[in-house]
Order: sequence, then C-alpha cells, then structure tokens
Amino acid sequence: MSNYDLNRRVFLQGAASAALLGPLVVLGQDKPAAINIGCIGVGGKGWSDMHEVSVGHNIVAICDVDEQRLAKAAEKFPKAKKYTSWQKLLEQENIDAVTVSTPDHTHAPATMSAMQLGKHVYTQKPLTHDVFESRQLTRVAKEKKLITQMGIQHHATARLKLAVDAIQNNAIGKVSETHVWTDRPGSFWKQGLSRPEKKDQVPASLHWNDWLGTAPERPYVAGLYHSFHWRGWWDFGTGALGDMGCHLMDPVIDALELGPPKIITAEGPPPNAESGPEWCIVHYTFPGTKQTTETTQVHWYEADKQPDRALFQAPDDWAGSKNGVLFIGEKGNLFVGFPEMPELFPKEKFSDYKWPEFTDHNHYQEWTTAVATGGKTSCPFEYSGPLTETVLLGNVAYRSGKTIEWDSTTMTAKGEPSANQYVKRAYREGWTIPGLS
Repeated sequence: MSNYDLNRRVFLQGAASAALLGPLVVLGQDKPAAINIGCIGVGGKGWSDMHEVSVGHNIVAICDVDEQRLAKAAEKFPKAKKYTSWQKLLEQENIDAVTVSTPDHTHAPATMSAMQLGKHVYTQKPLTHDVFESRQLTRVAKEKKLITQMGIQHHATARLKLAVDAIQNNAIGKVSETHVWTDRPGSFWKQGLSRPEKKDQVPASLHWNDWLGTAPERPYVAGLYHSFHWRGWWDFGTGALGDMGCHLMDPVIDALELGPPKIITAEGPPPNAESGPEWCIVHYTFPGTKQTTETTQVHWYEADKQPDRALFQAPDDWAGSKNGVLFIGEKGNLFVGFPEMPELFPKEKFSDYKWPEFTDHNHYQEWTTAVATGGKTSCPFEYSGPLTETVLLGNVAYRSGKTIEWDSTTMTAKGEPSANQYVKRAYREGWTIPGLS
C-alpha cells in the first residue's frame, strides 16, 4: 500500500469515526453534565462556534453588536438572554463558560474580563491582537486554574497528529528548517489599503462604538470593516499571520517543541501604518530542541509567495498545496497541507514507512467536556498563548521594519525601542481592561 493510500485510509477512518460517534463523544469519554455557556460574537465563525459548543450543553446568553445577527442566533436559542454588550453578558450570574468569536482586537478584552470573573473560555484564533495581551491571558488562566482553549480545530485532526508523530519519532531526523505558507490575503480580503476619507451612516442595527471597543475611533464606512474585511486593517485585525499563522505554525511549534524565537526578520512592501501588507515573508530563528539542529529556522510566506519547489524533493506531478508546512530534516522532508494529508519526500526513500492509526476528535467538545469534568484541553492558553506570541512577532518585525532580537523575559526588542509599540497597543479612552491596559 502506498503512503498516499494509507494516508487516505487513516483520514477516512478518522472522519467516519467522528461522524459515527457524534459530537457528544470525546475520545471515548461518557457524556458530561451540562454546563451553561455564554457566546460573545454569534455571526460568522461565532455562529458555528455557538452551535458546536451547544451540543449537550445550555446556551444561556448570546451577544453580538449587530442586532440582525443577534436576532438570527436568538431564533436558534430562544431561551438565551440577548445582549449587544459583552460586558453586560458577563454580569449574568449563571454562566459557567464563555466563547469569544469576535474580531481580533476584541479577543483579549472579552477573554480577560471573563477570566477575571472565573469563567472558563474558548477564544478564537489568534488568541489576541498583540503579543503583550497573549502573555497576560496565559498568566491569568494559570493563576485562576481555568480551562481554556484557543480555536485551532485543525489541532484535533488525524492529519496533524500524524505529522507531529512522524517528526517526534525521528522519521526525517533532526529538523533544520521549516517552511510555512498561505494563500491569504488576496481573494479572501484585501490589504495594502489606504483609509478612505468618507464616512457613512451607521446602520440602526449596528452598535458601532461597541464594535470599535478598545480600537481607535474610526468612522463607519459601509463594507469596509464590518462584517469581515476588518482583517486587513491593523486597528482591528492581524493580517494573514493572525488569520492562518496560528493554524499553520501550530504543528511546527508542537512537533519541534519550540520556545520563543530569538531573531525575527521580515520582508515585503514598505509597511503601511493602516493596513497589512499585500504580501510578506518572515524569518524566525529559534534555539534548538531535541527535535532540531543546534538552531532552527521557520520561514513564513503569504499571498502568492511559496518556498522553492526544489526544496520539497517531491515528484514532478505532485499537486502541491495553497496552504501548507514543509519540514526539512536530515533524512528527508515531511509535508502536511491544509487540508492535504502528510507525505514524506523523496517518496522512494520512505516507501516502507508505517503510518500509525489516528482519528479526528471534536476540538469544541474537548473543551466543554473538560469544563464539565475538570479535565484538560489540547490547546490551553498555556500552549496557545506562547504560540500566538510567536506568530504575532512576525507582525512586529514587519511593521517596525527592524530585525527583532527578542527578549522573551522582558517582552522587548533589544536595542529597537521603536518596535515595542507593536508589542502592546494603547487602548481607546474609556475602554480600560484590568490586566491589559
């Protein structure tokens, strides 16, 4: 049986198992007791997050600054109390846990406020808008012993489990470098933009001041920010790195057991103070681990940029991937795509490699079960906070135009004080969040 056929068989087995077991079952555990959940952000990804965590549990509160989205969610969960302010939602006393599925700039404020009240939290990726925020959420989650999860559901797939297992079991030997790429931005949203001078009437259904939250005061412009294109603006989004970096760099950090990077550099168009780049390449240098050479490099590419095809040692007819990871090892290379299954190159060298059996599990139900039973999750803030810090340091390097020598202890760029403004942003007046601002 070929590697491809075996990979496909493992993948289909995992998918079939997940479908048969249903979302109530998490890795063979019994159905947990129901918990009361409040959902902050119920449109877009928040819509699916709300439905995923509702299985076997009670959605008792829903919140969205867009009343049309809120009304749609209320049709599905008519018993849930409705809010347009997440601060008001958190005043509801019977909430055990909260999901945060909002634009990036609101992740940390809502998450921190929930944790300060002792609520367990599931927060979408990237965990935060800024590096400093990630460190603070990680600290508070540990201090309060809360059950947390960042929304990188690919982490729960057989596909990534197989890739991590192969690296950690020395399939390709020590890894010297890794290449990570995505096709975003571009067709998904635009970047390299100039802020228009015009402003439009705020729709009666949209609470614009609450949507802005901690971000700077900006006029409403129809279709420019809400409900999706905010990703391309630094005030609200974190660009392609924030959108896809936490997904794609997850198996890299996980498999190689990487700590904080030491050096980060970036290249691309001249930095735009308002909007993310049309394309960017970031180079990270990490201290070595038992899975790597003495030091190891991780290279990030976005938009139409990808590593040199010759690096893969793949067959000429190999289809490639628009979003993927390539590990370069002493004995060969490992590729894993999003959504392609892992492959080892050159193929003839690994024709006898035996892939283990793994299945997918439900990332959301892993969290709700842990909350209900006092268990653990696979992407708690203890793991996903440092992962997010690493990802967002690429934006620090790009936006500052500097080579960042990162001091993780003090959270500063050595000798480059101008870069530190991108490590921690100033919150808008009136939006003070204890522990963050």
